[in-house]
Amino acid sequence: MKMIKTTPAQSINLKGRIMTFDRPIIMGILNVTPDSFFDGGQHNHIAQTLTKAKQLLDDGADIIDIGAYSSRPGATLITSQEELDRALPAIVAIVAAFPDAILSIDTFRADVAAAAIRAGAHMVNDVSGGTIDPQMFHTVAKLQVPYILMHMRGIPENMQELTQYQDIVTDVATFFGERIATLRSLGIKDIILDPGYGFAKNVEQNYELLYRVDELHYFGLPILGGISRKSMIYKKLGLNPQEALNGTTVLNTMLLSKGVQLLRVHDVKEAKQIVDLLFQ
Repeated sequence: MKMIKTTPAQSINLKGRIMTFDRPIIMGILNVTPDSFFDGGQHNHIAQTLTKAKQLLDDGADIIDIGAYSSRPGATLITSQEELDRALPAIVAIVAAFPDAILSIDTFRADVAAAAIRAGAHMVNDVSGGTIDPQMFHTVAKLQVPYILMHMRGIPENMQELTQYQDIVTDVATFFGERIATLRSLGIKDIILDPGYGFAKNVEQNYELLYRVDELHYFGLPILGGISRKSMIYKKLGLNPQEALNGTTVLNTMLLSKGVQLLRVHDVKEAKQIVDLLFQ
């Protein structure tokens, strides 16, 4: 029986644990924010956080991505201290309860990234690709942890005003090439690429980037697809985020068929079922 295969990519080192991509990796989303577009306010207390973390792990998450700052379009800016006050207790509690769990911190701030790694997180997921905080790359170089490099323009408050591209895939690839060169020059070895669906891109550009995401395998690095319940799905279908699971599953299947190695999702069980059906 012929099965889909991931595209070969460089493995990453997670504090001595080597993660390979022979099978797709599932990153479960855990937002400890009051205003995220889908699950804001649901996991703000430690008991809720731990319940959600357990669910994600039981459902098959390989990584838990902890976000304490909403990056939805038009999101309100919060201070670094507010972000730390949300993120650090969650990380400490999850590390204590689930010591084998692999944790990612979703932040564009270098000080938050450093504090989260010290608290027990294993990797940094930066939606800005190092464009907002000029200290991020240097901080990750000192930390020597894997770094998720996402394409975005501007900040969450204004990014949807910055959607002018010559060719969306070529422009994203050029951004990646330049940023990868900088990261390598600083000694950062473990890099994951995220095209940034929904970030400084309109609906048509998101789908163009989806259909041509396989062109980004040129870099030989793992690619993360994050389209879970986003407006590119629910607006196109005339739905709301709560009704976008089926569309998410369809597009996640497309991402995997194009060799994407990681999926970032709200619904881990359903994503794991795709992997179990299509991969040996």
